[in-house]
Amino acid sequence: MSTPRLFAAILFLALFTMTVREISDPDFWWHLRAGQYIFETATIPHTDPFSFTAQAKEWVTHEWLAEVLLYALYRVGGFALLIILFSTIITLAFALTYARNQGKPYLAGFAVLLGALATAPTWGVRPQMLTLLLMSAFLFLLDRFVTTRENKFLFPLPLLMLVWVNLHSGYAIGLVVIGAYWFAAFVEGIVFLVRKQRAKNSPDKEPALSPRKTRALFIILILATLAVLVNPNGARMFVYPFETLTSAAMQRYIQEWFSPDFHQTEWLPFALLLVSLLATSLLARARVPLAHILLLCALGFLALRSARNIPLFVLVALPVLSAQLAAWIPLRASTQATPRPMQIINAAIVVILAVLVLVRVGSVLVNQPNVEREKFPAAAVEWIQQHRPAPNMYNSYGWGGYLIWNLYPHYQVYIDGRADVHGDAFIENFLDIYRAQQGWQTELAARDVQLVLIEPDAPLAHALANDSQWTRVFADSQSVIFQKK
Repeated sequence: MSTPRLFAAILFLALFTMTVREISDPDFWWHLRAGQYIFETATIPHTDPFSFTAQAKEWVTHEWLAEVLLYALYRVGGFALLIILFSTIITLAFALTYARNQGKPYLAGFAVLLGALATAPTWGVRPQMLTLLLMSAFLFLLDRFVTTRENKFLFPLPLLMLVWVNLHSGYAIGLVVIGAYWFAAFVEGIVFLVRKQRAKNSPDKEPALSPRKTRALFIILILATLAVLVNPNGARMFVYPFETLTSAAMQRYIQEWFSPDFHQTEWLPFALLLVSLLATSLLARARVPLAHILLLCALGFLALRSARNIPLFVLVALPVLSAQLAAWIPLRASTQATPRPMQIINAAIVVILAVLVLVRVGSVLVNQPNVEREKFPAAAVEWIQQHRPAPNMYNSYGWGGYLIWNLYPHYQVYIDGRADVHGDAFIENFLDIYRAQQGWQTELAARDVQLVLIEPDAPLAHALANDSQWTRVFADSQSVIFQKK
């Protein structure tokens, strides 16, 4: 194994190791239960079955295929298979980006590592990672099409869109990506014709794509748009992503929708990426394709507005950063053959690192139950399963998915992470109760709430402790349960 290949192997083994982590996403649990529901009933729900407060309310199950995949993997290999597969998905997404980068292996590797660190806070076993992989695949295929002008790189896009729209609502960014490449090709073609006419047919630089190839790209955009219709919700899926983006409650209360806080250490790599991108562009000034510029501007705005969009921006930014680095620091690849003994040593290093990766995977799997008890009310759930108190139950927002997985169908939740199902007004009302604001007793009584499961330090917990109509029946450091007398 040559030294450059050793570097690449170390890079992606390290990246895979970074992605391996315990499952702690609150939404993972209701995704898992939804997959089980679809698997066992052979139906895709269009109304909410999991909460008693949103019965018969519309539920756009835009992630139904991802949820079935999650549950199928869980049945086959439990948490171990889920963690390993999603770590592979994230690593593969960056591998495709690495393939698009210039300056391989060292400059391209640096860019990928910085991008990985910038996106690390968003990683997990969640459908959003499928969008990360599919967008990376879209960018890879479109860049190859522009470079080679071969239509074979376009043909998979509508088929991938057919799968994407049933996996995650992030499919919309796929249409944006194709549209950006087509618009860039169209504009470059117009500019070329205008310059050619003004120069009286004098030679000029040809556009990246001919008019024929630009038309082929437009046809693929139309086909991919039509592919969106092939989902259980039909044309409704064209509107749904924008409803999510414009939800005031989600933007105000759900952390991953917040702008990145650069006072927090976890977002500093993203800040460093932005600074590096700006600095290298000023120093090197390598040409950036118009499609990349359009996507950088659009996705850069979205990333600064909501942290969950940072991975999408990173996939576009890394090839630009690596191109600027390669123009600024031209590194020549070594033409000397790696001696046989060194090849053996390099291969041994990779084997040792692979063993260490397996050790890391094992430690994460062993620690999964501990993380579950630290993040979720596991002991309280066991108490409910044992004593079976009367429903209905008011619960903390972040625990709704965990309760759905462990208690449904015997208990339905008050609220969970499906903010689009519950709506902005209901979330505001839920928070008023949680904060024990005036009228909270009336609101709980109106929904016949007999059980409350919340954090011990919640304002509502203090109010219930001082209310004679409620009795505390369970408490630990993680959670407290109150039951109505």
